[in-house]
Amino acid sequence: MSKSIRQSSNNRRDDNDHDDRYDHDDDNHDIPLEERAKLRAPPDFDGPMDHGRRCTDFLCLLLLFAMWISLTGVGIHVMSEGDYRRILYPLDYDGNVCGTDLGDLDMTDYPLLYYVNSYSGGVCVQSCPSVTDALTALQQQNNKSSVVVAPVDVRTLITYAGVYQVSGAVLPKDYIQVGNYSGSKDAVACTTKLCFPNASDPTSSWNTPGIARGFGIAYYAGDTYELLFRCYYTVQAEKAISDLVVADENGFLGGIQPATEANQFLNDYLFGDIYIARKYVLGFGLGLCVAISFTYIFLMRIPMLLTSVVWGSIFATIFMFFMGGYYTYNTAQDWQEAVDAQQQNSTNTTTTTTTNDDAGDVASQKLDSITGIDNSTIKATRAAAYLLWIFGCLLILLVCCLRRQIMIAIGCVKTAGKAVNHMFALLGIPLVQALGMLAFCAVWIAYAVHLASLGDITVTEIDLPNSNGAQIAFREYEWSPFVQRCGWFLLFCLFWTANFIVAMGDLMIALSVAKYYFTRDKWKIGSWSVLVSVWQVIWYHAGTCAYGSLLIASVQVIRVAIAKAQRTAKKANNKFAQCILCCCQCCFAMMEKCLKFISKHAYIQTAIFSTAFCKSCRKGYYLIARNVYRIAAISYVSSAVLIIGKLFIASITTLLGYYAINENLIDELHSTAGPTIFIFLLSYWVSDFFMDVFDMAITAVLHCFIADEEMFSDNVYADPDLKKYINDHGSPAKEES
Repeated sequence: MSKSIRQSSNNRRDDNDHDDRYDHDDDNHDIPLEERAKLRAPPDFDGPMDHGRRCTDFLCLLLLFAMWISLTGVGIHVMSEGDYRRILYPLDYDGNVCGTDLGDLDMTDYPLLYYVNSYSGGVCVQSCPSVTDALTALQQQNNKSSVVVAPVDVRTLITYAGVYQVSGAVLPKDYIQVGNYSGSKDAVACTTKLCFPNASDPTSSWNTPGIARGFGIAYYAGDTYELLFRCYYTVQAEKAISDLVVADENGFLGGIQPATEANQFLNDYLFGDIYIARKYVLGFGLGLCVAISFTYIFLMRIPMLLTSVVWGSIFATIFMFFMGGYYTYNTAQDWQEAVDAQQQNSTNTTTTTTTNDDAGDVASQKLDSITGIDNSTIKATRAAAYLLWIFGCLLILLVCCLRRQIMIAIGCVKTAGKAVNHMFALLGIPLVQALGMLAFCAVWIAYAVHLASLGDITVTEIDLPNSNGAQIAFREYEWSPFVQRCGWFLLFCLFWTANFIVAMGDLMIALSVAKYYFTRDKWKIGSWSVLVSVWQVIWYHAGTCAYGSLLIASVQVIRVAIAKAQRTAKKANNKFAQCILCCCQCCFAMMEKCLKFISKHAYIQTAIFSTAFCKSCRKGYYLIARNVYRIAAISYVSSAVLIIGKLFIASITTLLGYYAINENLIDELHSTAGPTIFIFLLSYWVSDFFMDVFDMAITAVLHCFIADEEMFSDNVYADPDLKKYINDHGSPAKEES
């Protein structure tokens, strides 16, 4: 009997405790209790506490440390077994690493790879040769400097066995220093039948077994430039080879294409142009963008200027899209007119051996460097202009439709700006994150390079057509299952650590903003509060960040595995598997987005109440569910305003970078498109890094306001202005309707 009474008393006490934590509406019995129950403040709650915090999710922090220790163990093993030179330096067709003694032949004095075919087969050379410089020097010796030289000598071939020349070659044989391959069993030497059956007709060599349209054991001598220890043909050399040796224009494959045409575009055109313009890319994409980002954020801290800055950024971004389209379209038109004029002049020309014609050839080559060689560049430029105009029109429509919401978002950004204005040290958190990420990436890259060097070199041999059994050989790397598993582990470590660094920054910002919000006397909050928050997050809540980042990293690794399976299915031409894998990829992409969203609000709950990750996720989710209208209407529009700011910063940086590249490097590039696009992507990433401070601050302010309204409906901590505009544009009455 007494036991029954005690049990009944305990049940009543549990019910009373539950009622003390939540206020709920008894009429909505179909809604789960926790979803419809409002937050109740803990006893003596006066904002996020500095004393009495407890460690959360310590086990996950131990798992993170265990992962780092395991990563260090793997790194020590691969660095002791591997050799980074096998990855950083290129591999020739015979399995020798250029610039080293790794292989059957010592290539220490030949550090660069000269491509001979599109299978990535090449020979080691001392330097990337320039036919133009060699011929110019030869003419100066013969006092014929007025003669225009070509960027190629199609009667001189670079082969697996060295340099091969036929009658009529103008280059000295020692213009290029090739490694000694006489001891290689795969060195196939050119013969008249194999490579050049008719010395007076270069077009007869294009389809021979030795050259095989760029898939043989030899290729023509041309101007090259160095990129990552490899020699690539210049655009002028590729054009000259096409004009001199290919009778059918459709039969030209674009010169030497390492592995695939996609690799040719990436390695030669895109990466080559970016490498040549690397100083401009880094100078504008990093240096100038950081300065513009700091200036923009500084202006956003000033409430009086914020409205002007936001609307000015919106209109300036729209203007730059239209002006960029106008300039791009006019450039394409000028190129088209120049090409048409060149073709017309070529049609009207009857002699090709006079000095005037030679000068015309020089002008033609210069014109080709400006027009990007062919019509595909002109068409792509014109298409880019249309896309810029379309994006500009879409922005105008969005601004017209979301004008009222933009004004709401500006008010929310103002409150976040006040918090940043009181705690200017918040802007240092992205810098700390960047330094931490760079430090980890430096170690991770060293481990990854040494791991990749553990691959085994395999030989692939392909029969040359119509060559009486001659074969072309090239080498590739293959990795054992152990190395592949280590690679997956390194990838998981990268994802987990990167997400952990991001989560630490988010929680630091959330805790700082929560302290600012739940302090009635805002002037007590300053940069010192940020430093205290940083220490508290590191000491108490690193485990929570490890938990959230672990979930996200797991999904990201699964997505990479699915992407690898998609490539395999595409190679097998299995349409059904491609469809299934595509659906799986979409599902996991949505899961990753949801995890990031829930985790961000969970970190804010942890910042306010010092709760563990799972409990914070649950409470944050139900808080969002009870106030979904206001969070959707304000947070996403606020994010859109910040995206406009990122586009503005990236557009300004890209416009200035494009102008500088166009003025100084136009004659050295295949196209300005690659460096310009890379500047835009790099500057957008940098601006996103800094604008994330405002993004997280806005999310924290909105989350704190909703929690504040539920816990202290009669005496909220919110500023009167903040409460007024949020209630005006996202009141519960509107939500119910």
